[in-house]
Amino acid sequence: MIISALKSSDKLDNRSPIHPDTVSALTKLDADIYFEEGIGEGIFTSDKDFQELGLNISSREECLKNSDLLITNQPVTVDEISSMKSGSTLLGMVNPFSNQALIDACVTSKINLVSMEFIPRITRAQKMDVLSSQANLAGYVSVLESANLLSTALPMMMTAAGTLKPARVFVIGVGVAGLQAIATAKRLGARVEAFDTRDVVEEQVNSLGAKFVKIDLGETGQTDQGYAKELSPEQIQKQKDLQSEVCARSDIVITTAQLFGRPAPQLIDNKTLEKMRPGSVVFDMAVESGGNVEGSKLDEVVIKNGVKIVGFSNLASKVAGHASLALSNNFNHWICDFHDKEANNIIFDFEDEIIKSSVLVYDGNVTNERFK
Repeated sequence: MIISALKSSDKLDNRSPIHPDTVSALTKLDADIYFEEGIGEGIFTSDKDFQELGLNISSREECLKNSDLLITNQPVTVDEISSMKSGSTLLGMVNPFSNQALIDACVTSKINLVSMEFIPRITRAQKMDVLSSQANLAGYVSVLESANLLSTALPMMMTAAGTLKPARVFVIGVGVAGLQAIATAKRLGARVEAFDTRDVVEEQVNSLGAKFVKIDLGETGQTDQGYAKELSPEQIQKQKDLQSEVCARSDIVITTAQLFGRPAPQLIDNKTLEKMRPGSVVFDMAVESGGNVEGSKLDEVVIKNGVKIVGFSNLASKVAGHASLALSNNFNHWICDFHDKEANNIIFDFEDEIIKSSVLVYDGNVTNERFK
């Protein structure tokens, strides 16, 4: 069995799907491990470092052509799919909801497609959950980037020149990213408030030392996968109106609300932005899926009435070393759990909940109901 890892095709993505501290999980398998030259540049790991760990260097073309299992943290192109050998498997971050052409190409070329975005949120699969591992780091980065753009310090400081008040941070959406944003802002000394449509997270917010903002939106809840349920237009408007008061008194607002496979809801409009003080920062973590903030732009800082609206993408890549460590562990766990030593291959057992959920294409057929 030949396993190969591809370098990111996105110049803004410094992450690597393999990491020197985790690659032993793959080298222990009875397989030949290859990697695309330059794969570790973004995490300051040379090709020689990987070779000394027992891996083989190769070109991207040879990795695509010869591999039985291909690992990637960015989608490959349709043309690249056609160069892969029939029956091989593509495993990685494939952006399936915006990449129907890739799914169709895998069907045509009989390439098995495994989307790590579709790892189910069950206890056994937590070690493979790429969305959570990367969102955790993204939440951390969102606070640091916001603090860099703020003209004041985050903690309270008592000095001979006077007392400096702590910055006020408001986090909207208390998922994995939101919780880490809360924890990071608290560690840096800010006063933190948070809101989520799911009242069940109030205890988690309070345990981090933050204040949970209560907004009565009527019946809300979460899906069986733990995601917040989509709100009605009336509920979204009510949320906008009530949380605008909190935004107005905040120095930093971080929005994290995303709906899996759907455009992100717009939660902060121009009316709310007009209430905020000049110099304050609004960080839109959902900018890649449509944005929570009116006027946010991908990879730009837009200034409206003195308020900085931040739309940076691929936040986990800004801490690429740890992001790659987590990401490679996610990939390794999937591979090792479904690798059969005797057959020296991946076993696709569709009775298994993880296989059933994460495999989108198998043996020339679409297997996931969402894409049929």
